[in-house]
Amino acid sequence: MIIDTHCHIDLYPNPNSVIAELEKNGIIAIGMTNLPSHFIQGYPHVRNLKRIRLALGLHPLMAKNHLKELPLFIKHLDATSYIGEVGLDFSKQGIGTKDIQIKSFERILEAVSNKQKILSIHSRGAEKEVLQLLQEYKIENAIFHWYTGGLKLIDEIVNLGYHFSVNTAMIKSASGQKIISRIPKESILTESDGPFIKQNNRIVESSDISIVIDYLNRVFKSNQIENQIVKNYMKLVQKIR
Repeated sequence: MIIDTHCHIDLYPNPNSVIAELEKNGIIAIGMTNLPSHFIQGYPHVRNLKRIRLALGLHPLMAKNHLKELPLFIKHLDATSYIGEVGLDFSKQGIGTKDIQIKSFERILEAVSNKQKILSIHSRGAEKEVLQLLQEYKIENAIFHWYTGGLKLIDEIVNLGYHFSVNTAMIKSASGQKIISRIPKESILTESDGPFIKQNNRIVESSDISIVIDYLNRVFKSNQIENQIVKNYMKLVQKIR
């Protein structure tokens, strides 16, 4: 069973065909949204599906929209158990809105701190700050999506019971490979992050996660990593039921 814990179904050229393909292939997928208004538009299309879930998001790189969208986030918080994409981005691309991002992320964490939710976290250039806030607000269930931070911090993240979702781009880069080798198999999940990754000169699909699984089998010298990922995911989901 393939599990895609982080994809952007609504940003594909034809979201409906993506949904149909996911259903056909029996893939479990969590669709991220970048803004609550996007969640509102997409939710009716997936609400009755068994394997596809839509997450409520407020992307850090959409900070100029946060003031308007944050009330919508709070209003629709109880519509889903999945939160994403949320977090902080202190890279060159996002550092200009650092203060807005922090205020928004703190408001999100405050709102979900007493609720059973699974968060998919963006942490580029702000891994330490994100981890500190997750601890401060006592967030139990978080997945670090496409982690690019330091290796030593991985140990602390794992010890706190958080997970990492890995994709096809990570297995192709030296830094990504080092990160993956540091993560215990019990803390690994898979993602496509489609449509933001290319695979063989085409937009990545959730089914391409099979490539990641093959790679992980080699890393961990096992042929059971797919089962391990399913086990990791189901254990996480049981916490929100």
